[in-house]
Amino acid sequence: MHAKVKVVLIDDEHLALQYLEKVLKSYEGIEIVKTYMDPLQAIGDIRDTKPDIVFLDVEMPEMNGIEIAEQILLHHSDTHIVFVTAYEYYAVKAFELNALDYVLKPVKRERLENTLKRIEKEKAEMAPDGSPQSICQIRCFQSIQWESPEGGAETIRWRTSKAQELFAYLIHRRGQPVRKDVLLELFWAEAEWKKGYAHLYTTVYQIRKTLDRLGIGLKLKNYDEGYLLETNGVKIDVEEWENGLRKAPPITQETIHEHLQLIELYRGDYFAEYDYMWAESERQRLRADWYHHASQVGQFLVGTHEYAKAIVLYLRMQQIHPHMEEVYFSLMKLYDLVGDREAVEAQYRQLTGMLLEEFDMSPQEEVRQWYEQWKTPTE
Repeated sequence: MHAKVKVVLIDDEHLALQYLEKVLKSYEGIEIVKTYMDPLQAIGDIRDTKPDIVFLDVEMPEMNGIEIAEQILLHHSDTHIVFVTAYEYYAVKAFELNALDYVLKPVKRERLENTLKRIEKEKAEMAPDGSPQSICQIRCFQSIQWESPEGGAETIRWRTSKAQELFAYLIHRRGQPVRKDVLLELFWAEAEWKKGYAHLYTTVYQIRKTLDRLGIGLKLKNYDEGYLLETNGVKIDVEEWENGLRKAPPITQETIHEHLQLIELYRGDYFAEYDYMWAESERQRLRADWYHHASQVGQFLVGTHEYAKAIVLYLRMQQIHPHMEEVYFSLMKLYDLVGDREAVEAQYRQLTGMLLEEFDMSPQEEVRQWYEQWKTPTE
């Protein structure tokens, strides 16, 4: 530790508090700001003292330690919380296998050193001076990523899959307050009430720390009896795409490039890589909007005899909507127009196989008739 690290200790057991204070004072770089047996007083003081680290007992009579941690982070999100507990089972299970920092009582020097090194590493990974980086957007199409101004996309590293899903849900509900009881019902319905709240608080803690580390401007705030994700000007690819679709001019030779760009912005279905049931209705809505727009663009390209571009577009439509018979039919007719008989045959075989496997049915009469006439040589 290169600079003095301000530390606050909170524990309702006087002897445990004294022992931890003694161990920490043996480190040169540590400054013990104050020790507390009353968590409410500590919360009030921390707003002014703004410590770097708070060592916090998990089980206290007045307030659960995880609730105290949330109150601290609400007013000073840069603080690192280290939970102190006598129960290893509680620490491992409630904090999801070291998802948060914790030490066991009696505190051992080696374990304490590991915790301090971990916090130092996290501080080093923060955005310079704690200031938000300027980023392009958060991606929700296909997978959750953040995009830098230079155009590079990176996957956000989450400590647990639950933190990733809760973050995705908060992005889904961005700008709207979400009640804690709704989140408990959605993500921890099977857990006992107290344990469910512990999971919720620790997962929120993970999200806040990850966002602070990335320095991308998103802030997760407490709001009434729940949370509110503030985007603070950070763009979301879904919003950008929908806004572009609403504002798009009619499709003409002069504007076709703009429409093709909108089609490319849809990199895949909404959170497609994750099996989030709560996202399904939105996923279907966005897919339908994209398909409707892509169909209009495809018809324009066919009408202007840009068959190669139309084929590329319809193949993309087929990839995203593999069960749409009309897409196969459109491709068959396009391949016929460019004289690629093998591709026509291949599309018909794919269509027949897909319909049989998925729906136990054959192609529509219109498609069968067209194909039979196509196969019959003209004299």
